[in-house]
Amino acid sequence: MTDGLRFCVDIDLSKFFDRVNHDRLMSRLALKVQDKRVLKLIRKYLECGVIVDGLEEATEEGTPQGGPLSPLLSNIVLDELDKELEKRALKFVRYADDCVVYVGSKRAGERVKGSITKFITKRLRLKVNEAKSSVGRPWKSKYLGFSLTSTRAQPRIKLHWKTLDRLKAKIRELTGRQRGRSLLSIIKELNEYLRGWWGYFSVMETPYQLAQLAGWIRRRLRSYIWKQWKNRRTRVGNLMKLGIYEETAVKTGCARKGAWRMF
Repeated sequence: MTDGLRFCVDIDLSKFFDRVNHDRLMSRLALKVQDKRVLKLIRKYLECGVIVDGLEEATEEGTPQGGPLSPLLSNIVLDELDKELEKRALKFVRYADDCVVYVGSKRAGERVKGSITKFITKRLRLKVNEAKSSVGRPWKSKYLGFSLTSTRAQPRIKLHWKTLDRLKAKIRELTGRQRGRSLLSIIKELNEYLRGWWGYFSVMETPYQLAQLAGWIRRRLRSYIWKQWKNRRTRVGNLMKLGIYEETAVKTGCARKGAWRMF
């Protein structure tokens, strides 16, 4: 983006892990792996079958989703796509089956999208999801949960709005009043989830998003406490215990606003 490539081609592979061609994958492996026992073991892994409604079905294509070997095999299959993009001197990012190519104009993006789709379909024997593949601006697209700012001089990595929506939905679930949990239990679960979440999203470079999010989480917790103090007398008493003057405690504790509006 700093170099002026301010359009991106988002290539979405339809059911990639379900559509990998076994014969083509094995022929690629055979170019590097000489031990036939290893090749035979991988072939068995690919053709081990799946259980559907209690019945075993043969797998004639695809790699097992969630299998420990599948990410490596996906990179082997798509290595040819990487080489093709490098050959065309295109700037791209790929992680497993998620690929984004950066170009200088929308017209160039449409041209690249068409040629790459043709290459993937005919050469790799995979299917591109036309409905989800598009040409657009990087700051409007989502890649692995992230997006980019539109700043021309120094674009920054930010959280995509869908990522924030999913996070808020999970926090609403954890801090829901109907769960009947103590505040300490809620905070413990919340910290465990947020530590894991931050372990992945810590590469973001827009702290203002975190500041807004932190304020929203604290407001959720304050609302949770307020709802636990069910009646006015309890609210007034607890506020006074926290050092609030009696007049202010009475005025606040007897307010008819909802918990969210109070904070």
